[in-house]
Amino acid sequence: MSDNYAPLVGDNYSPDKIRVIIPVGGKATRLLPLTADTSKACLRLLNRPLVEFSLLSLAKQGIKNFIFGVKGYRNYRDLYDYFQSGEGFSAYYKIKPPIHIKYQPNVPDIGSADSTRINMEYYELNNPVFAVQGDNIFDMKVKDLIDFHKKKNAFLTIVLREVNNVEGLGIADIDTDNHIKRFVEKPAPKDAPSNLANTGLYLMSPEVKKIFKEKGIQKIIKEKGRLDFGYDFIPYVTNMGLPVYGYTLKGNWFDVGTPKNYLEAMKNLLHGGFSTLTDFGGRINDNQKIWVQGESNDSGKKRGEIIRKIKQKTIAVSGAVLIGRHCQIENGVSIANSCIDNYTRIGKNVIIENSAIMDRVIIGDNAEIYDSIVGRHVAINSNSNKPIKINSVSVIADDVELEAGCSLKASKVYPHQCLKGEFQNQTIIAN
Repeated sequence: MSDNYAPLVGDNYSPDKIRVIIPVGGKATRLLPLTADTSKACLRLLNRPLVEFSLLSLAKQGIKNFIFGVKGYRNYRDLYDYFQSGEGFSAYYKIKPPIHIKYQPNVPDIGSADSTRINMEYYELNNPVFAVQGDNIFDMKVKDLIDFHKKKNAFLTIVLREVNNVEGLGIADIDTDNHIKRFVEKPAPKDAPSNLANTGLYLMSPEVKKIFKEKGIQKIIKEKGRLDFGYDFIPYVTNMGLPVYGYTLKGNWFDVGTPKNYLEAMKNLLHGGFSTLTDFGGRINDNQKIWVQGESNDSGKKRGEIIRKIKQKTIAVSGAVLIGRHCQIENGVSIANSCIDNYTRIGKNVIIENSAIMDRVIIGDNAEIYDSIVGRHVAINSNSNKPIKINSVSVIADDVELEAGCSLKASKVYPHQCLKGEFQNQTIIAN
């Protein structure tokens, strides 16, 4: 065990003392092309930025201090411009006293663990740190995690989740006391030591600050040019014999790191899979999971028109559906298990199923959209003579125009281009 493992002064685990660090530095390649122009943490999900779910869950449990470990201009711009210091977020969700958000200084990190190291040093933190990945949504009682961590006298507690498929995940090998013997990052299924996956949630005792300064950590940084939690830091501290434990999460956890996972999370959340947020505002009745948002006079009028059409059955809405503010929906439209974001206009006889339509989208008559994601400010120029069909987890990034008769099957379209023709299993990049 490392000689540096000794509690620091002020080791206080009350929620208001804990510091949450949310590393946001990668390019989110698995979510491309949605993240070509947008920080993964700010990707729209159910009419709000993805990372807002984590902030809300933790803020509701008394955690007040957050640091976005932002790397690069785009991540900083998107997060700071939306959240700033956290006052608007706190006011919107009625969180008192308000949360406070800080940002990583303009120091480029070389991984999620390195982002934590930089921010602990810069802000001179001697507090317990809860590191949260920006593309995770989780249902967890933080107090139970804290109690487990303290009971085990742990240096690091990794939140684990039982999974059916270990592919692409970090897998823990634990003993009967939940002590982690070893940690394998993204093993082949046949080599996985268990089905307990790393959720990317880490509770760390304050002495982690001293471990970051050890020669072994500095050697990793120098030789690998990287300090990632899964690949580097966790194997290092387990090999050093530090007390690393696995806490098995009982609540829901969603890794929103791929378009398929995004859609699965969206449907799960719409059906009540996130206990902190089950009412999205504007629910039309107690018997259906249908929300039509709109509180101002102008948006309230649009809301009323949509609800009237639902009641008159001139539009069909089934399953769980969220419709944002200032939307316009024509007759003959069918929407099932989907989210329609703000300022979207939908023409006649459109079908939308198991899909996410982000804000300010225009969808022409007779379009069909199944199991797909449509980004912001997209124009789908469908008509009754040349309908547009989008299906099979196709992904359209922001500011794209599809000409009439276009067809997309299991295809990805990068931002800022006009498209015509039929595409299957293709990635379309401008120029």
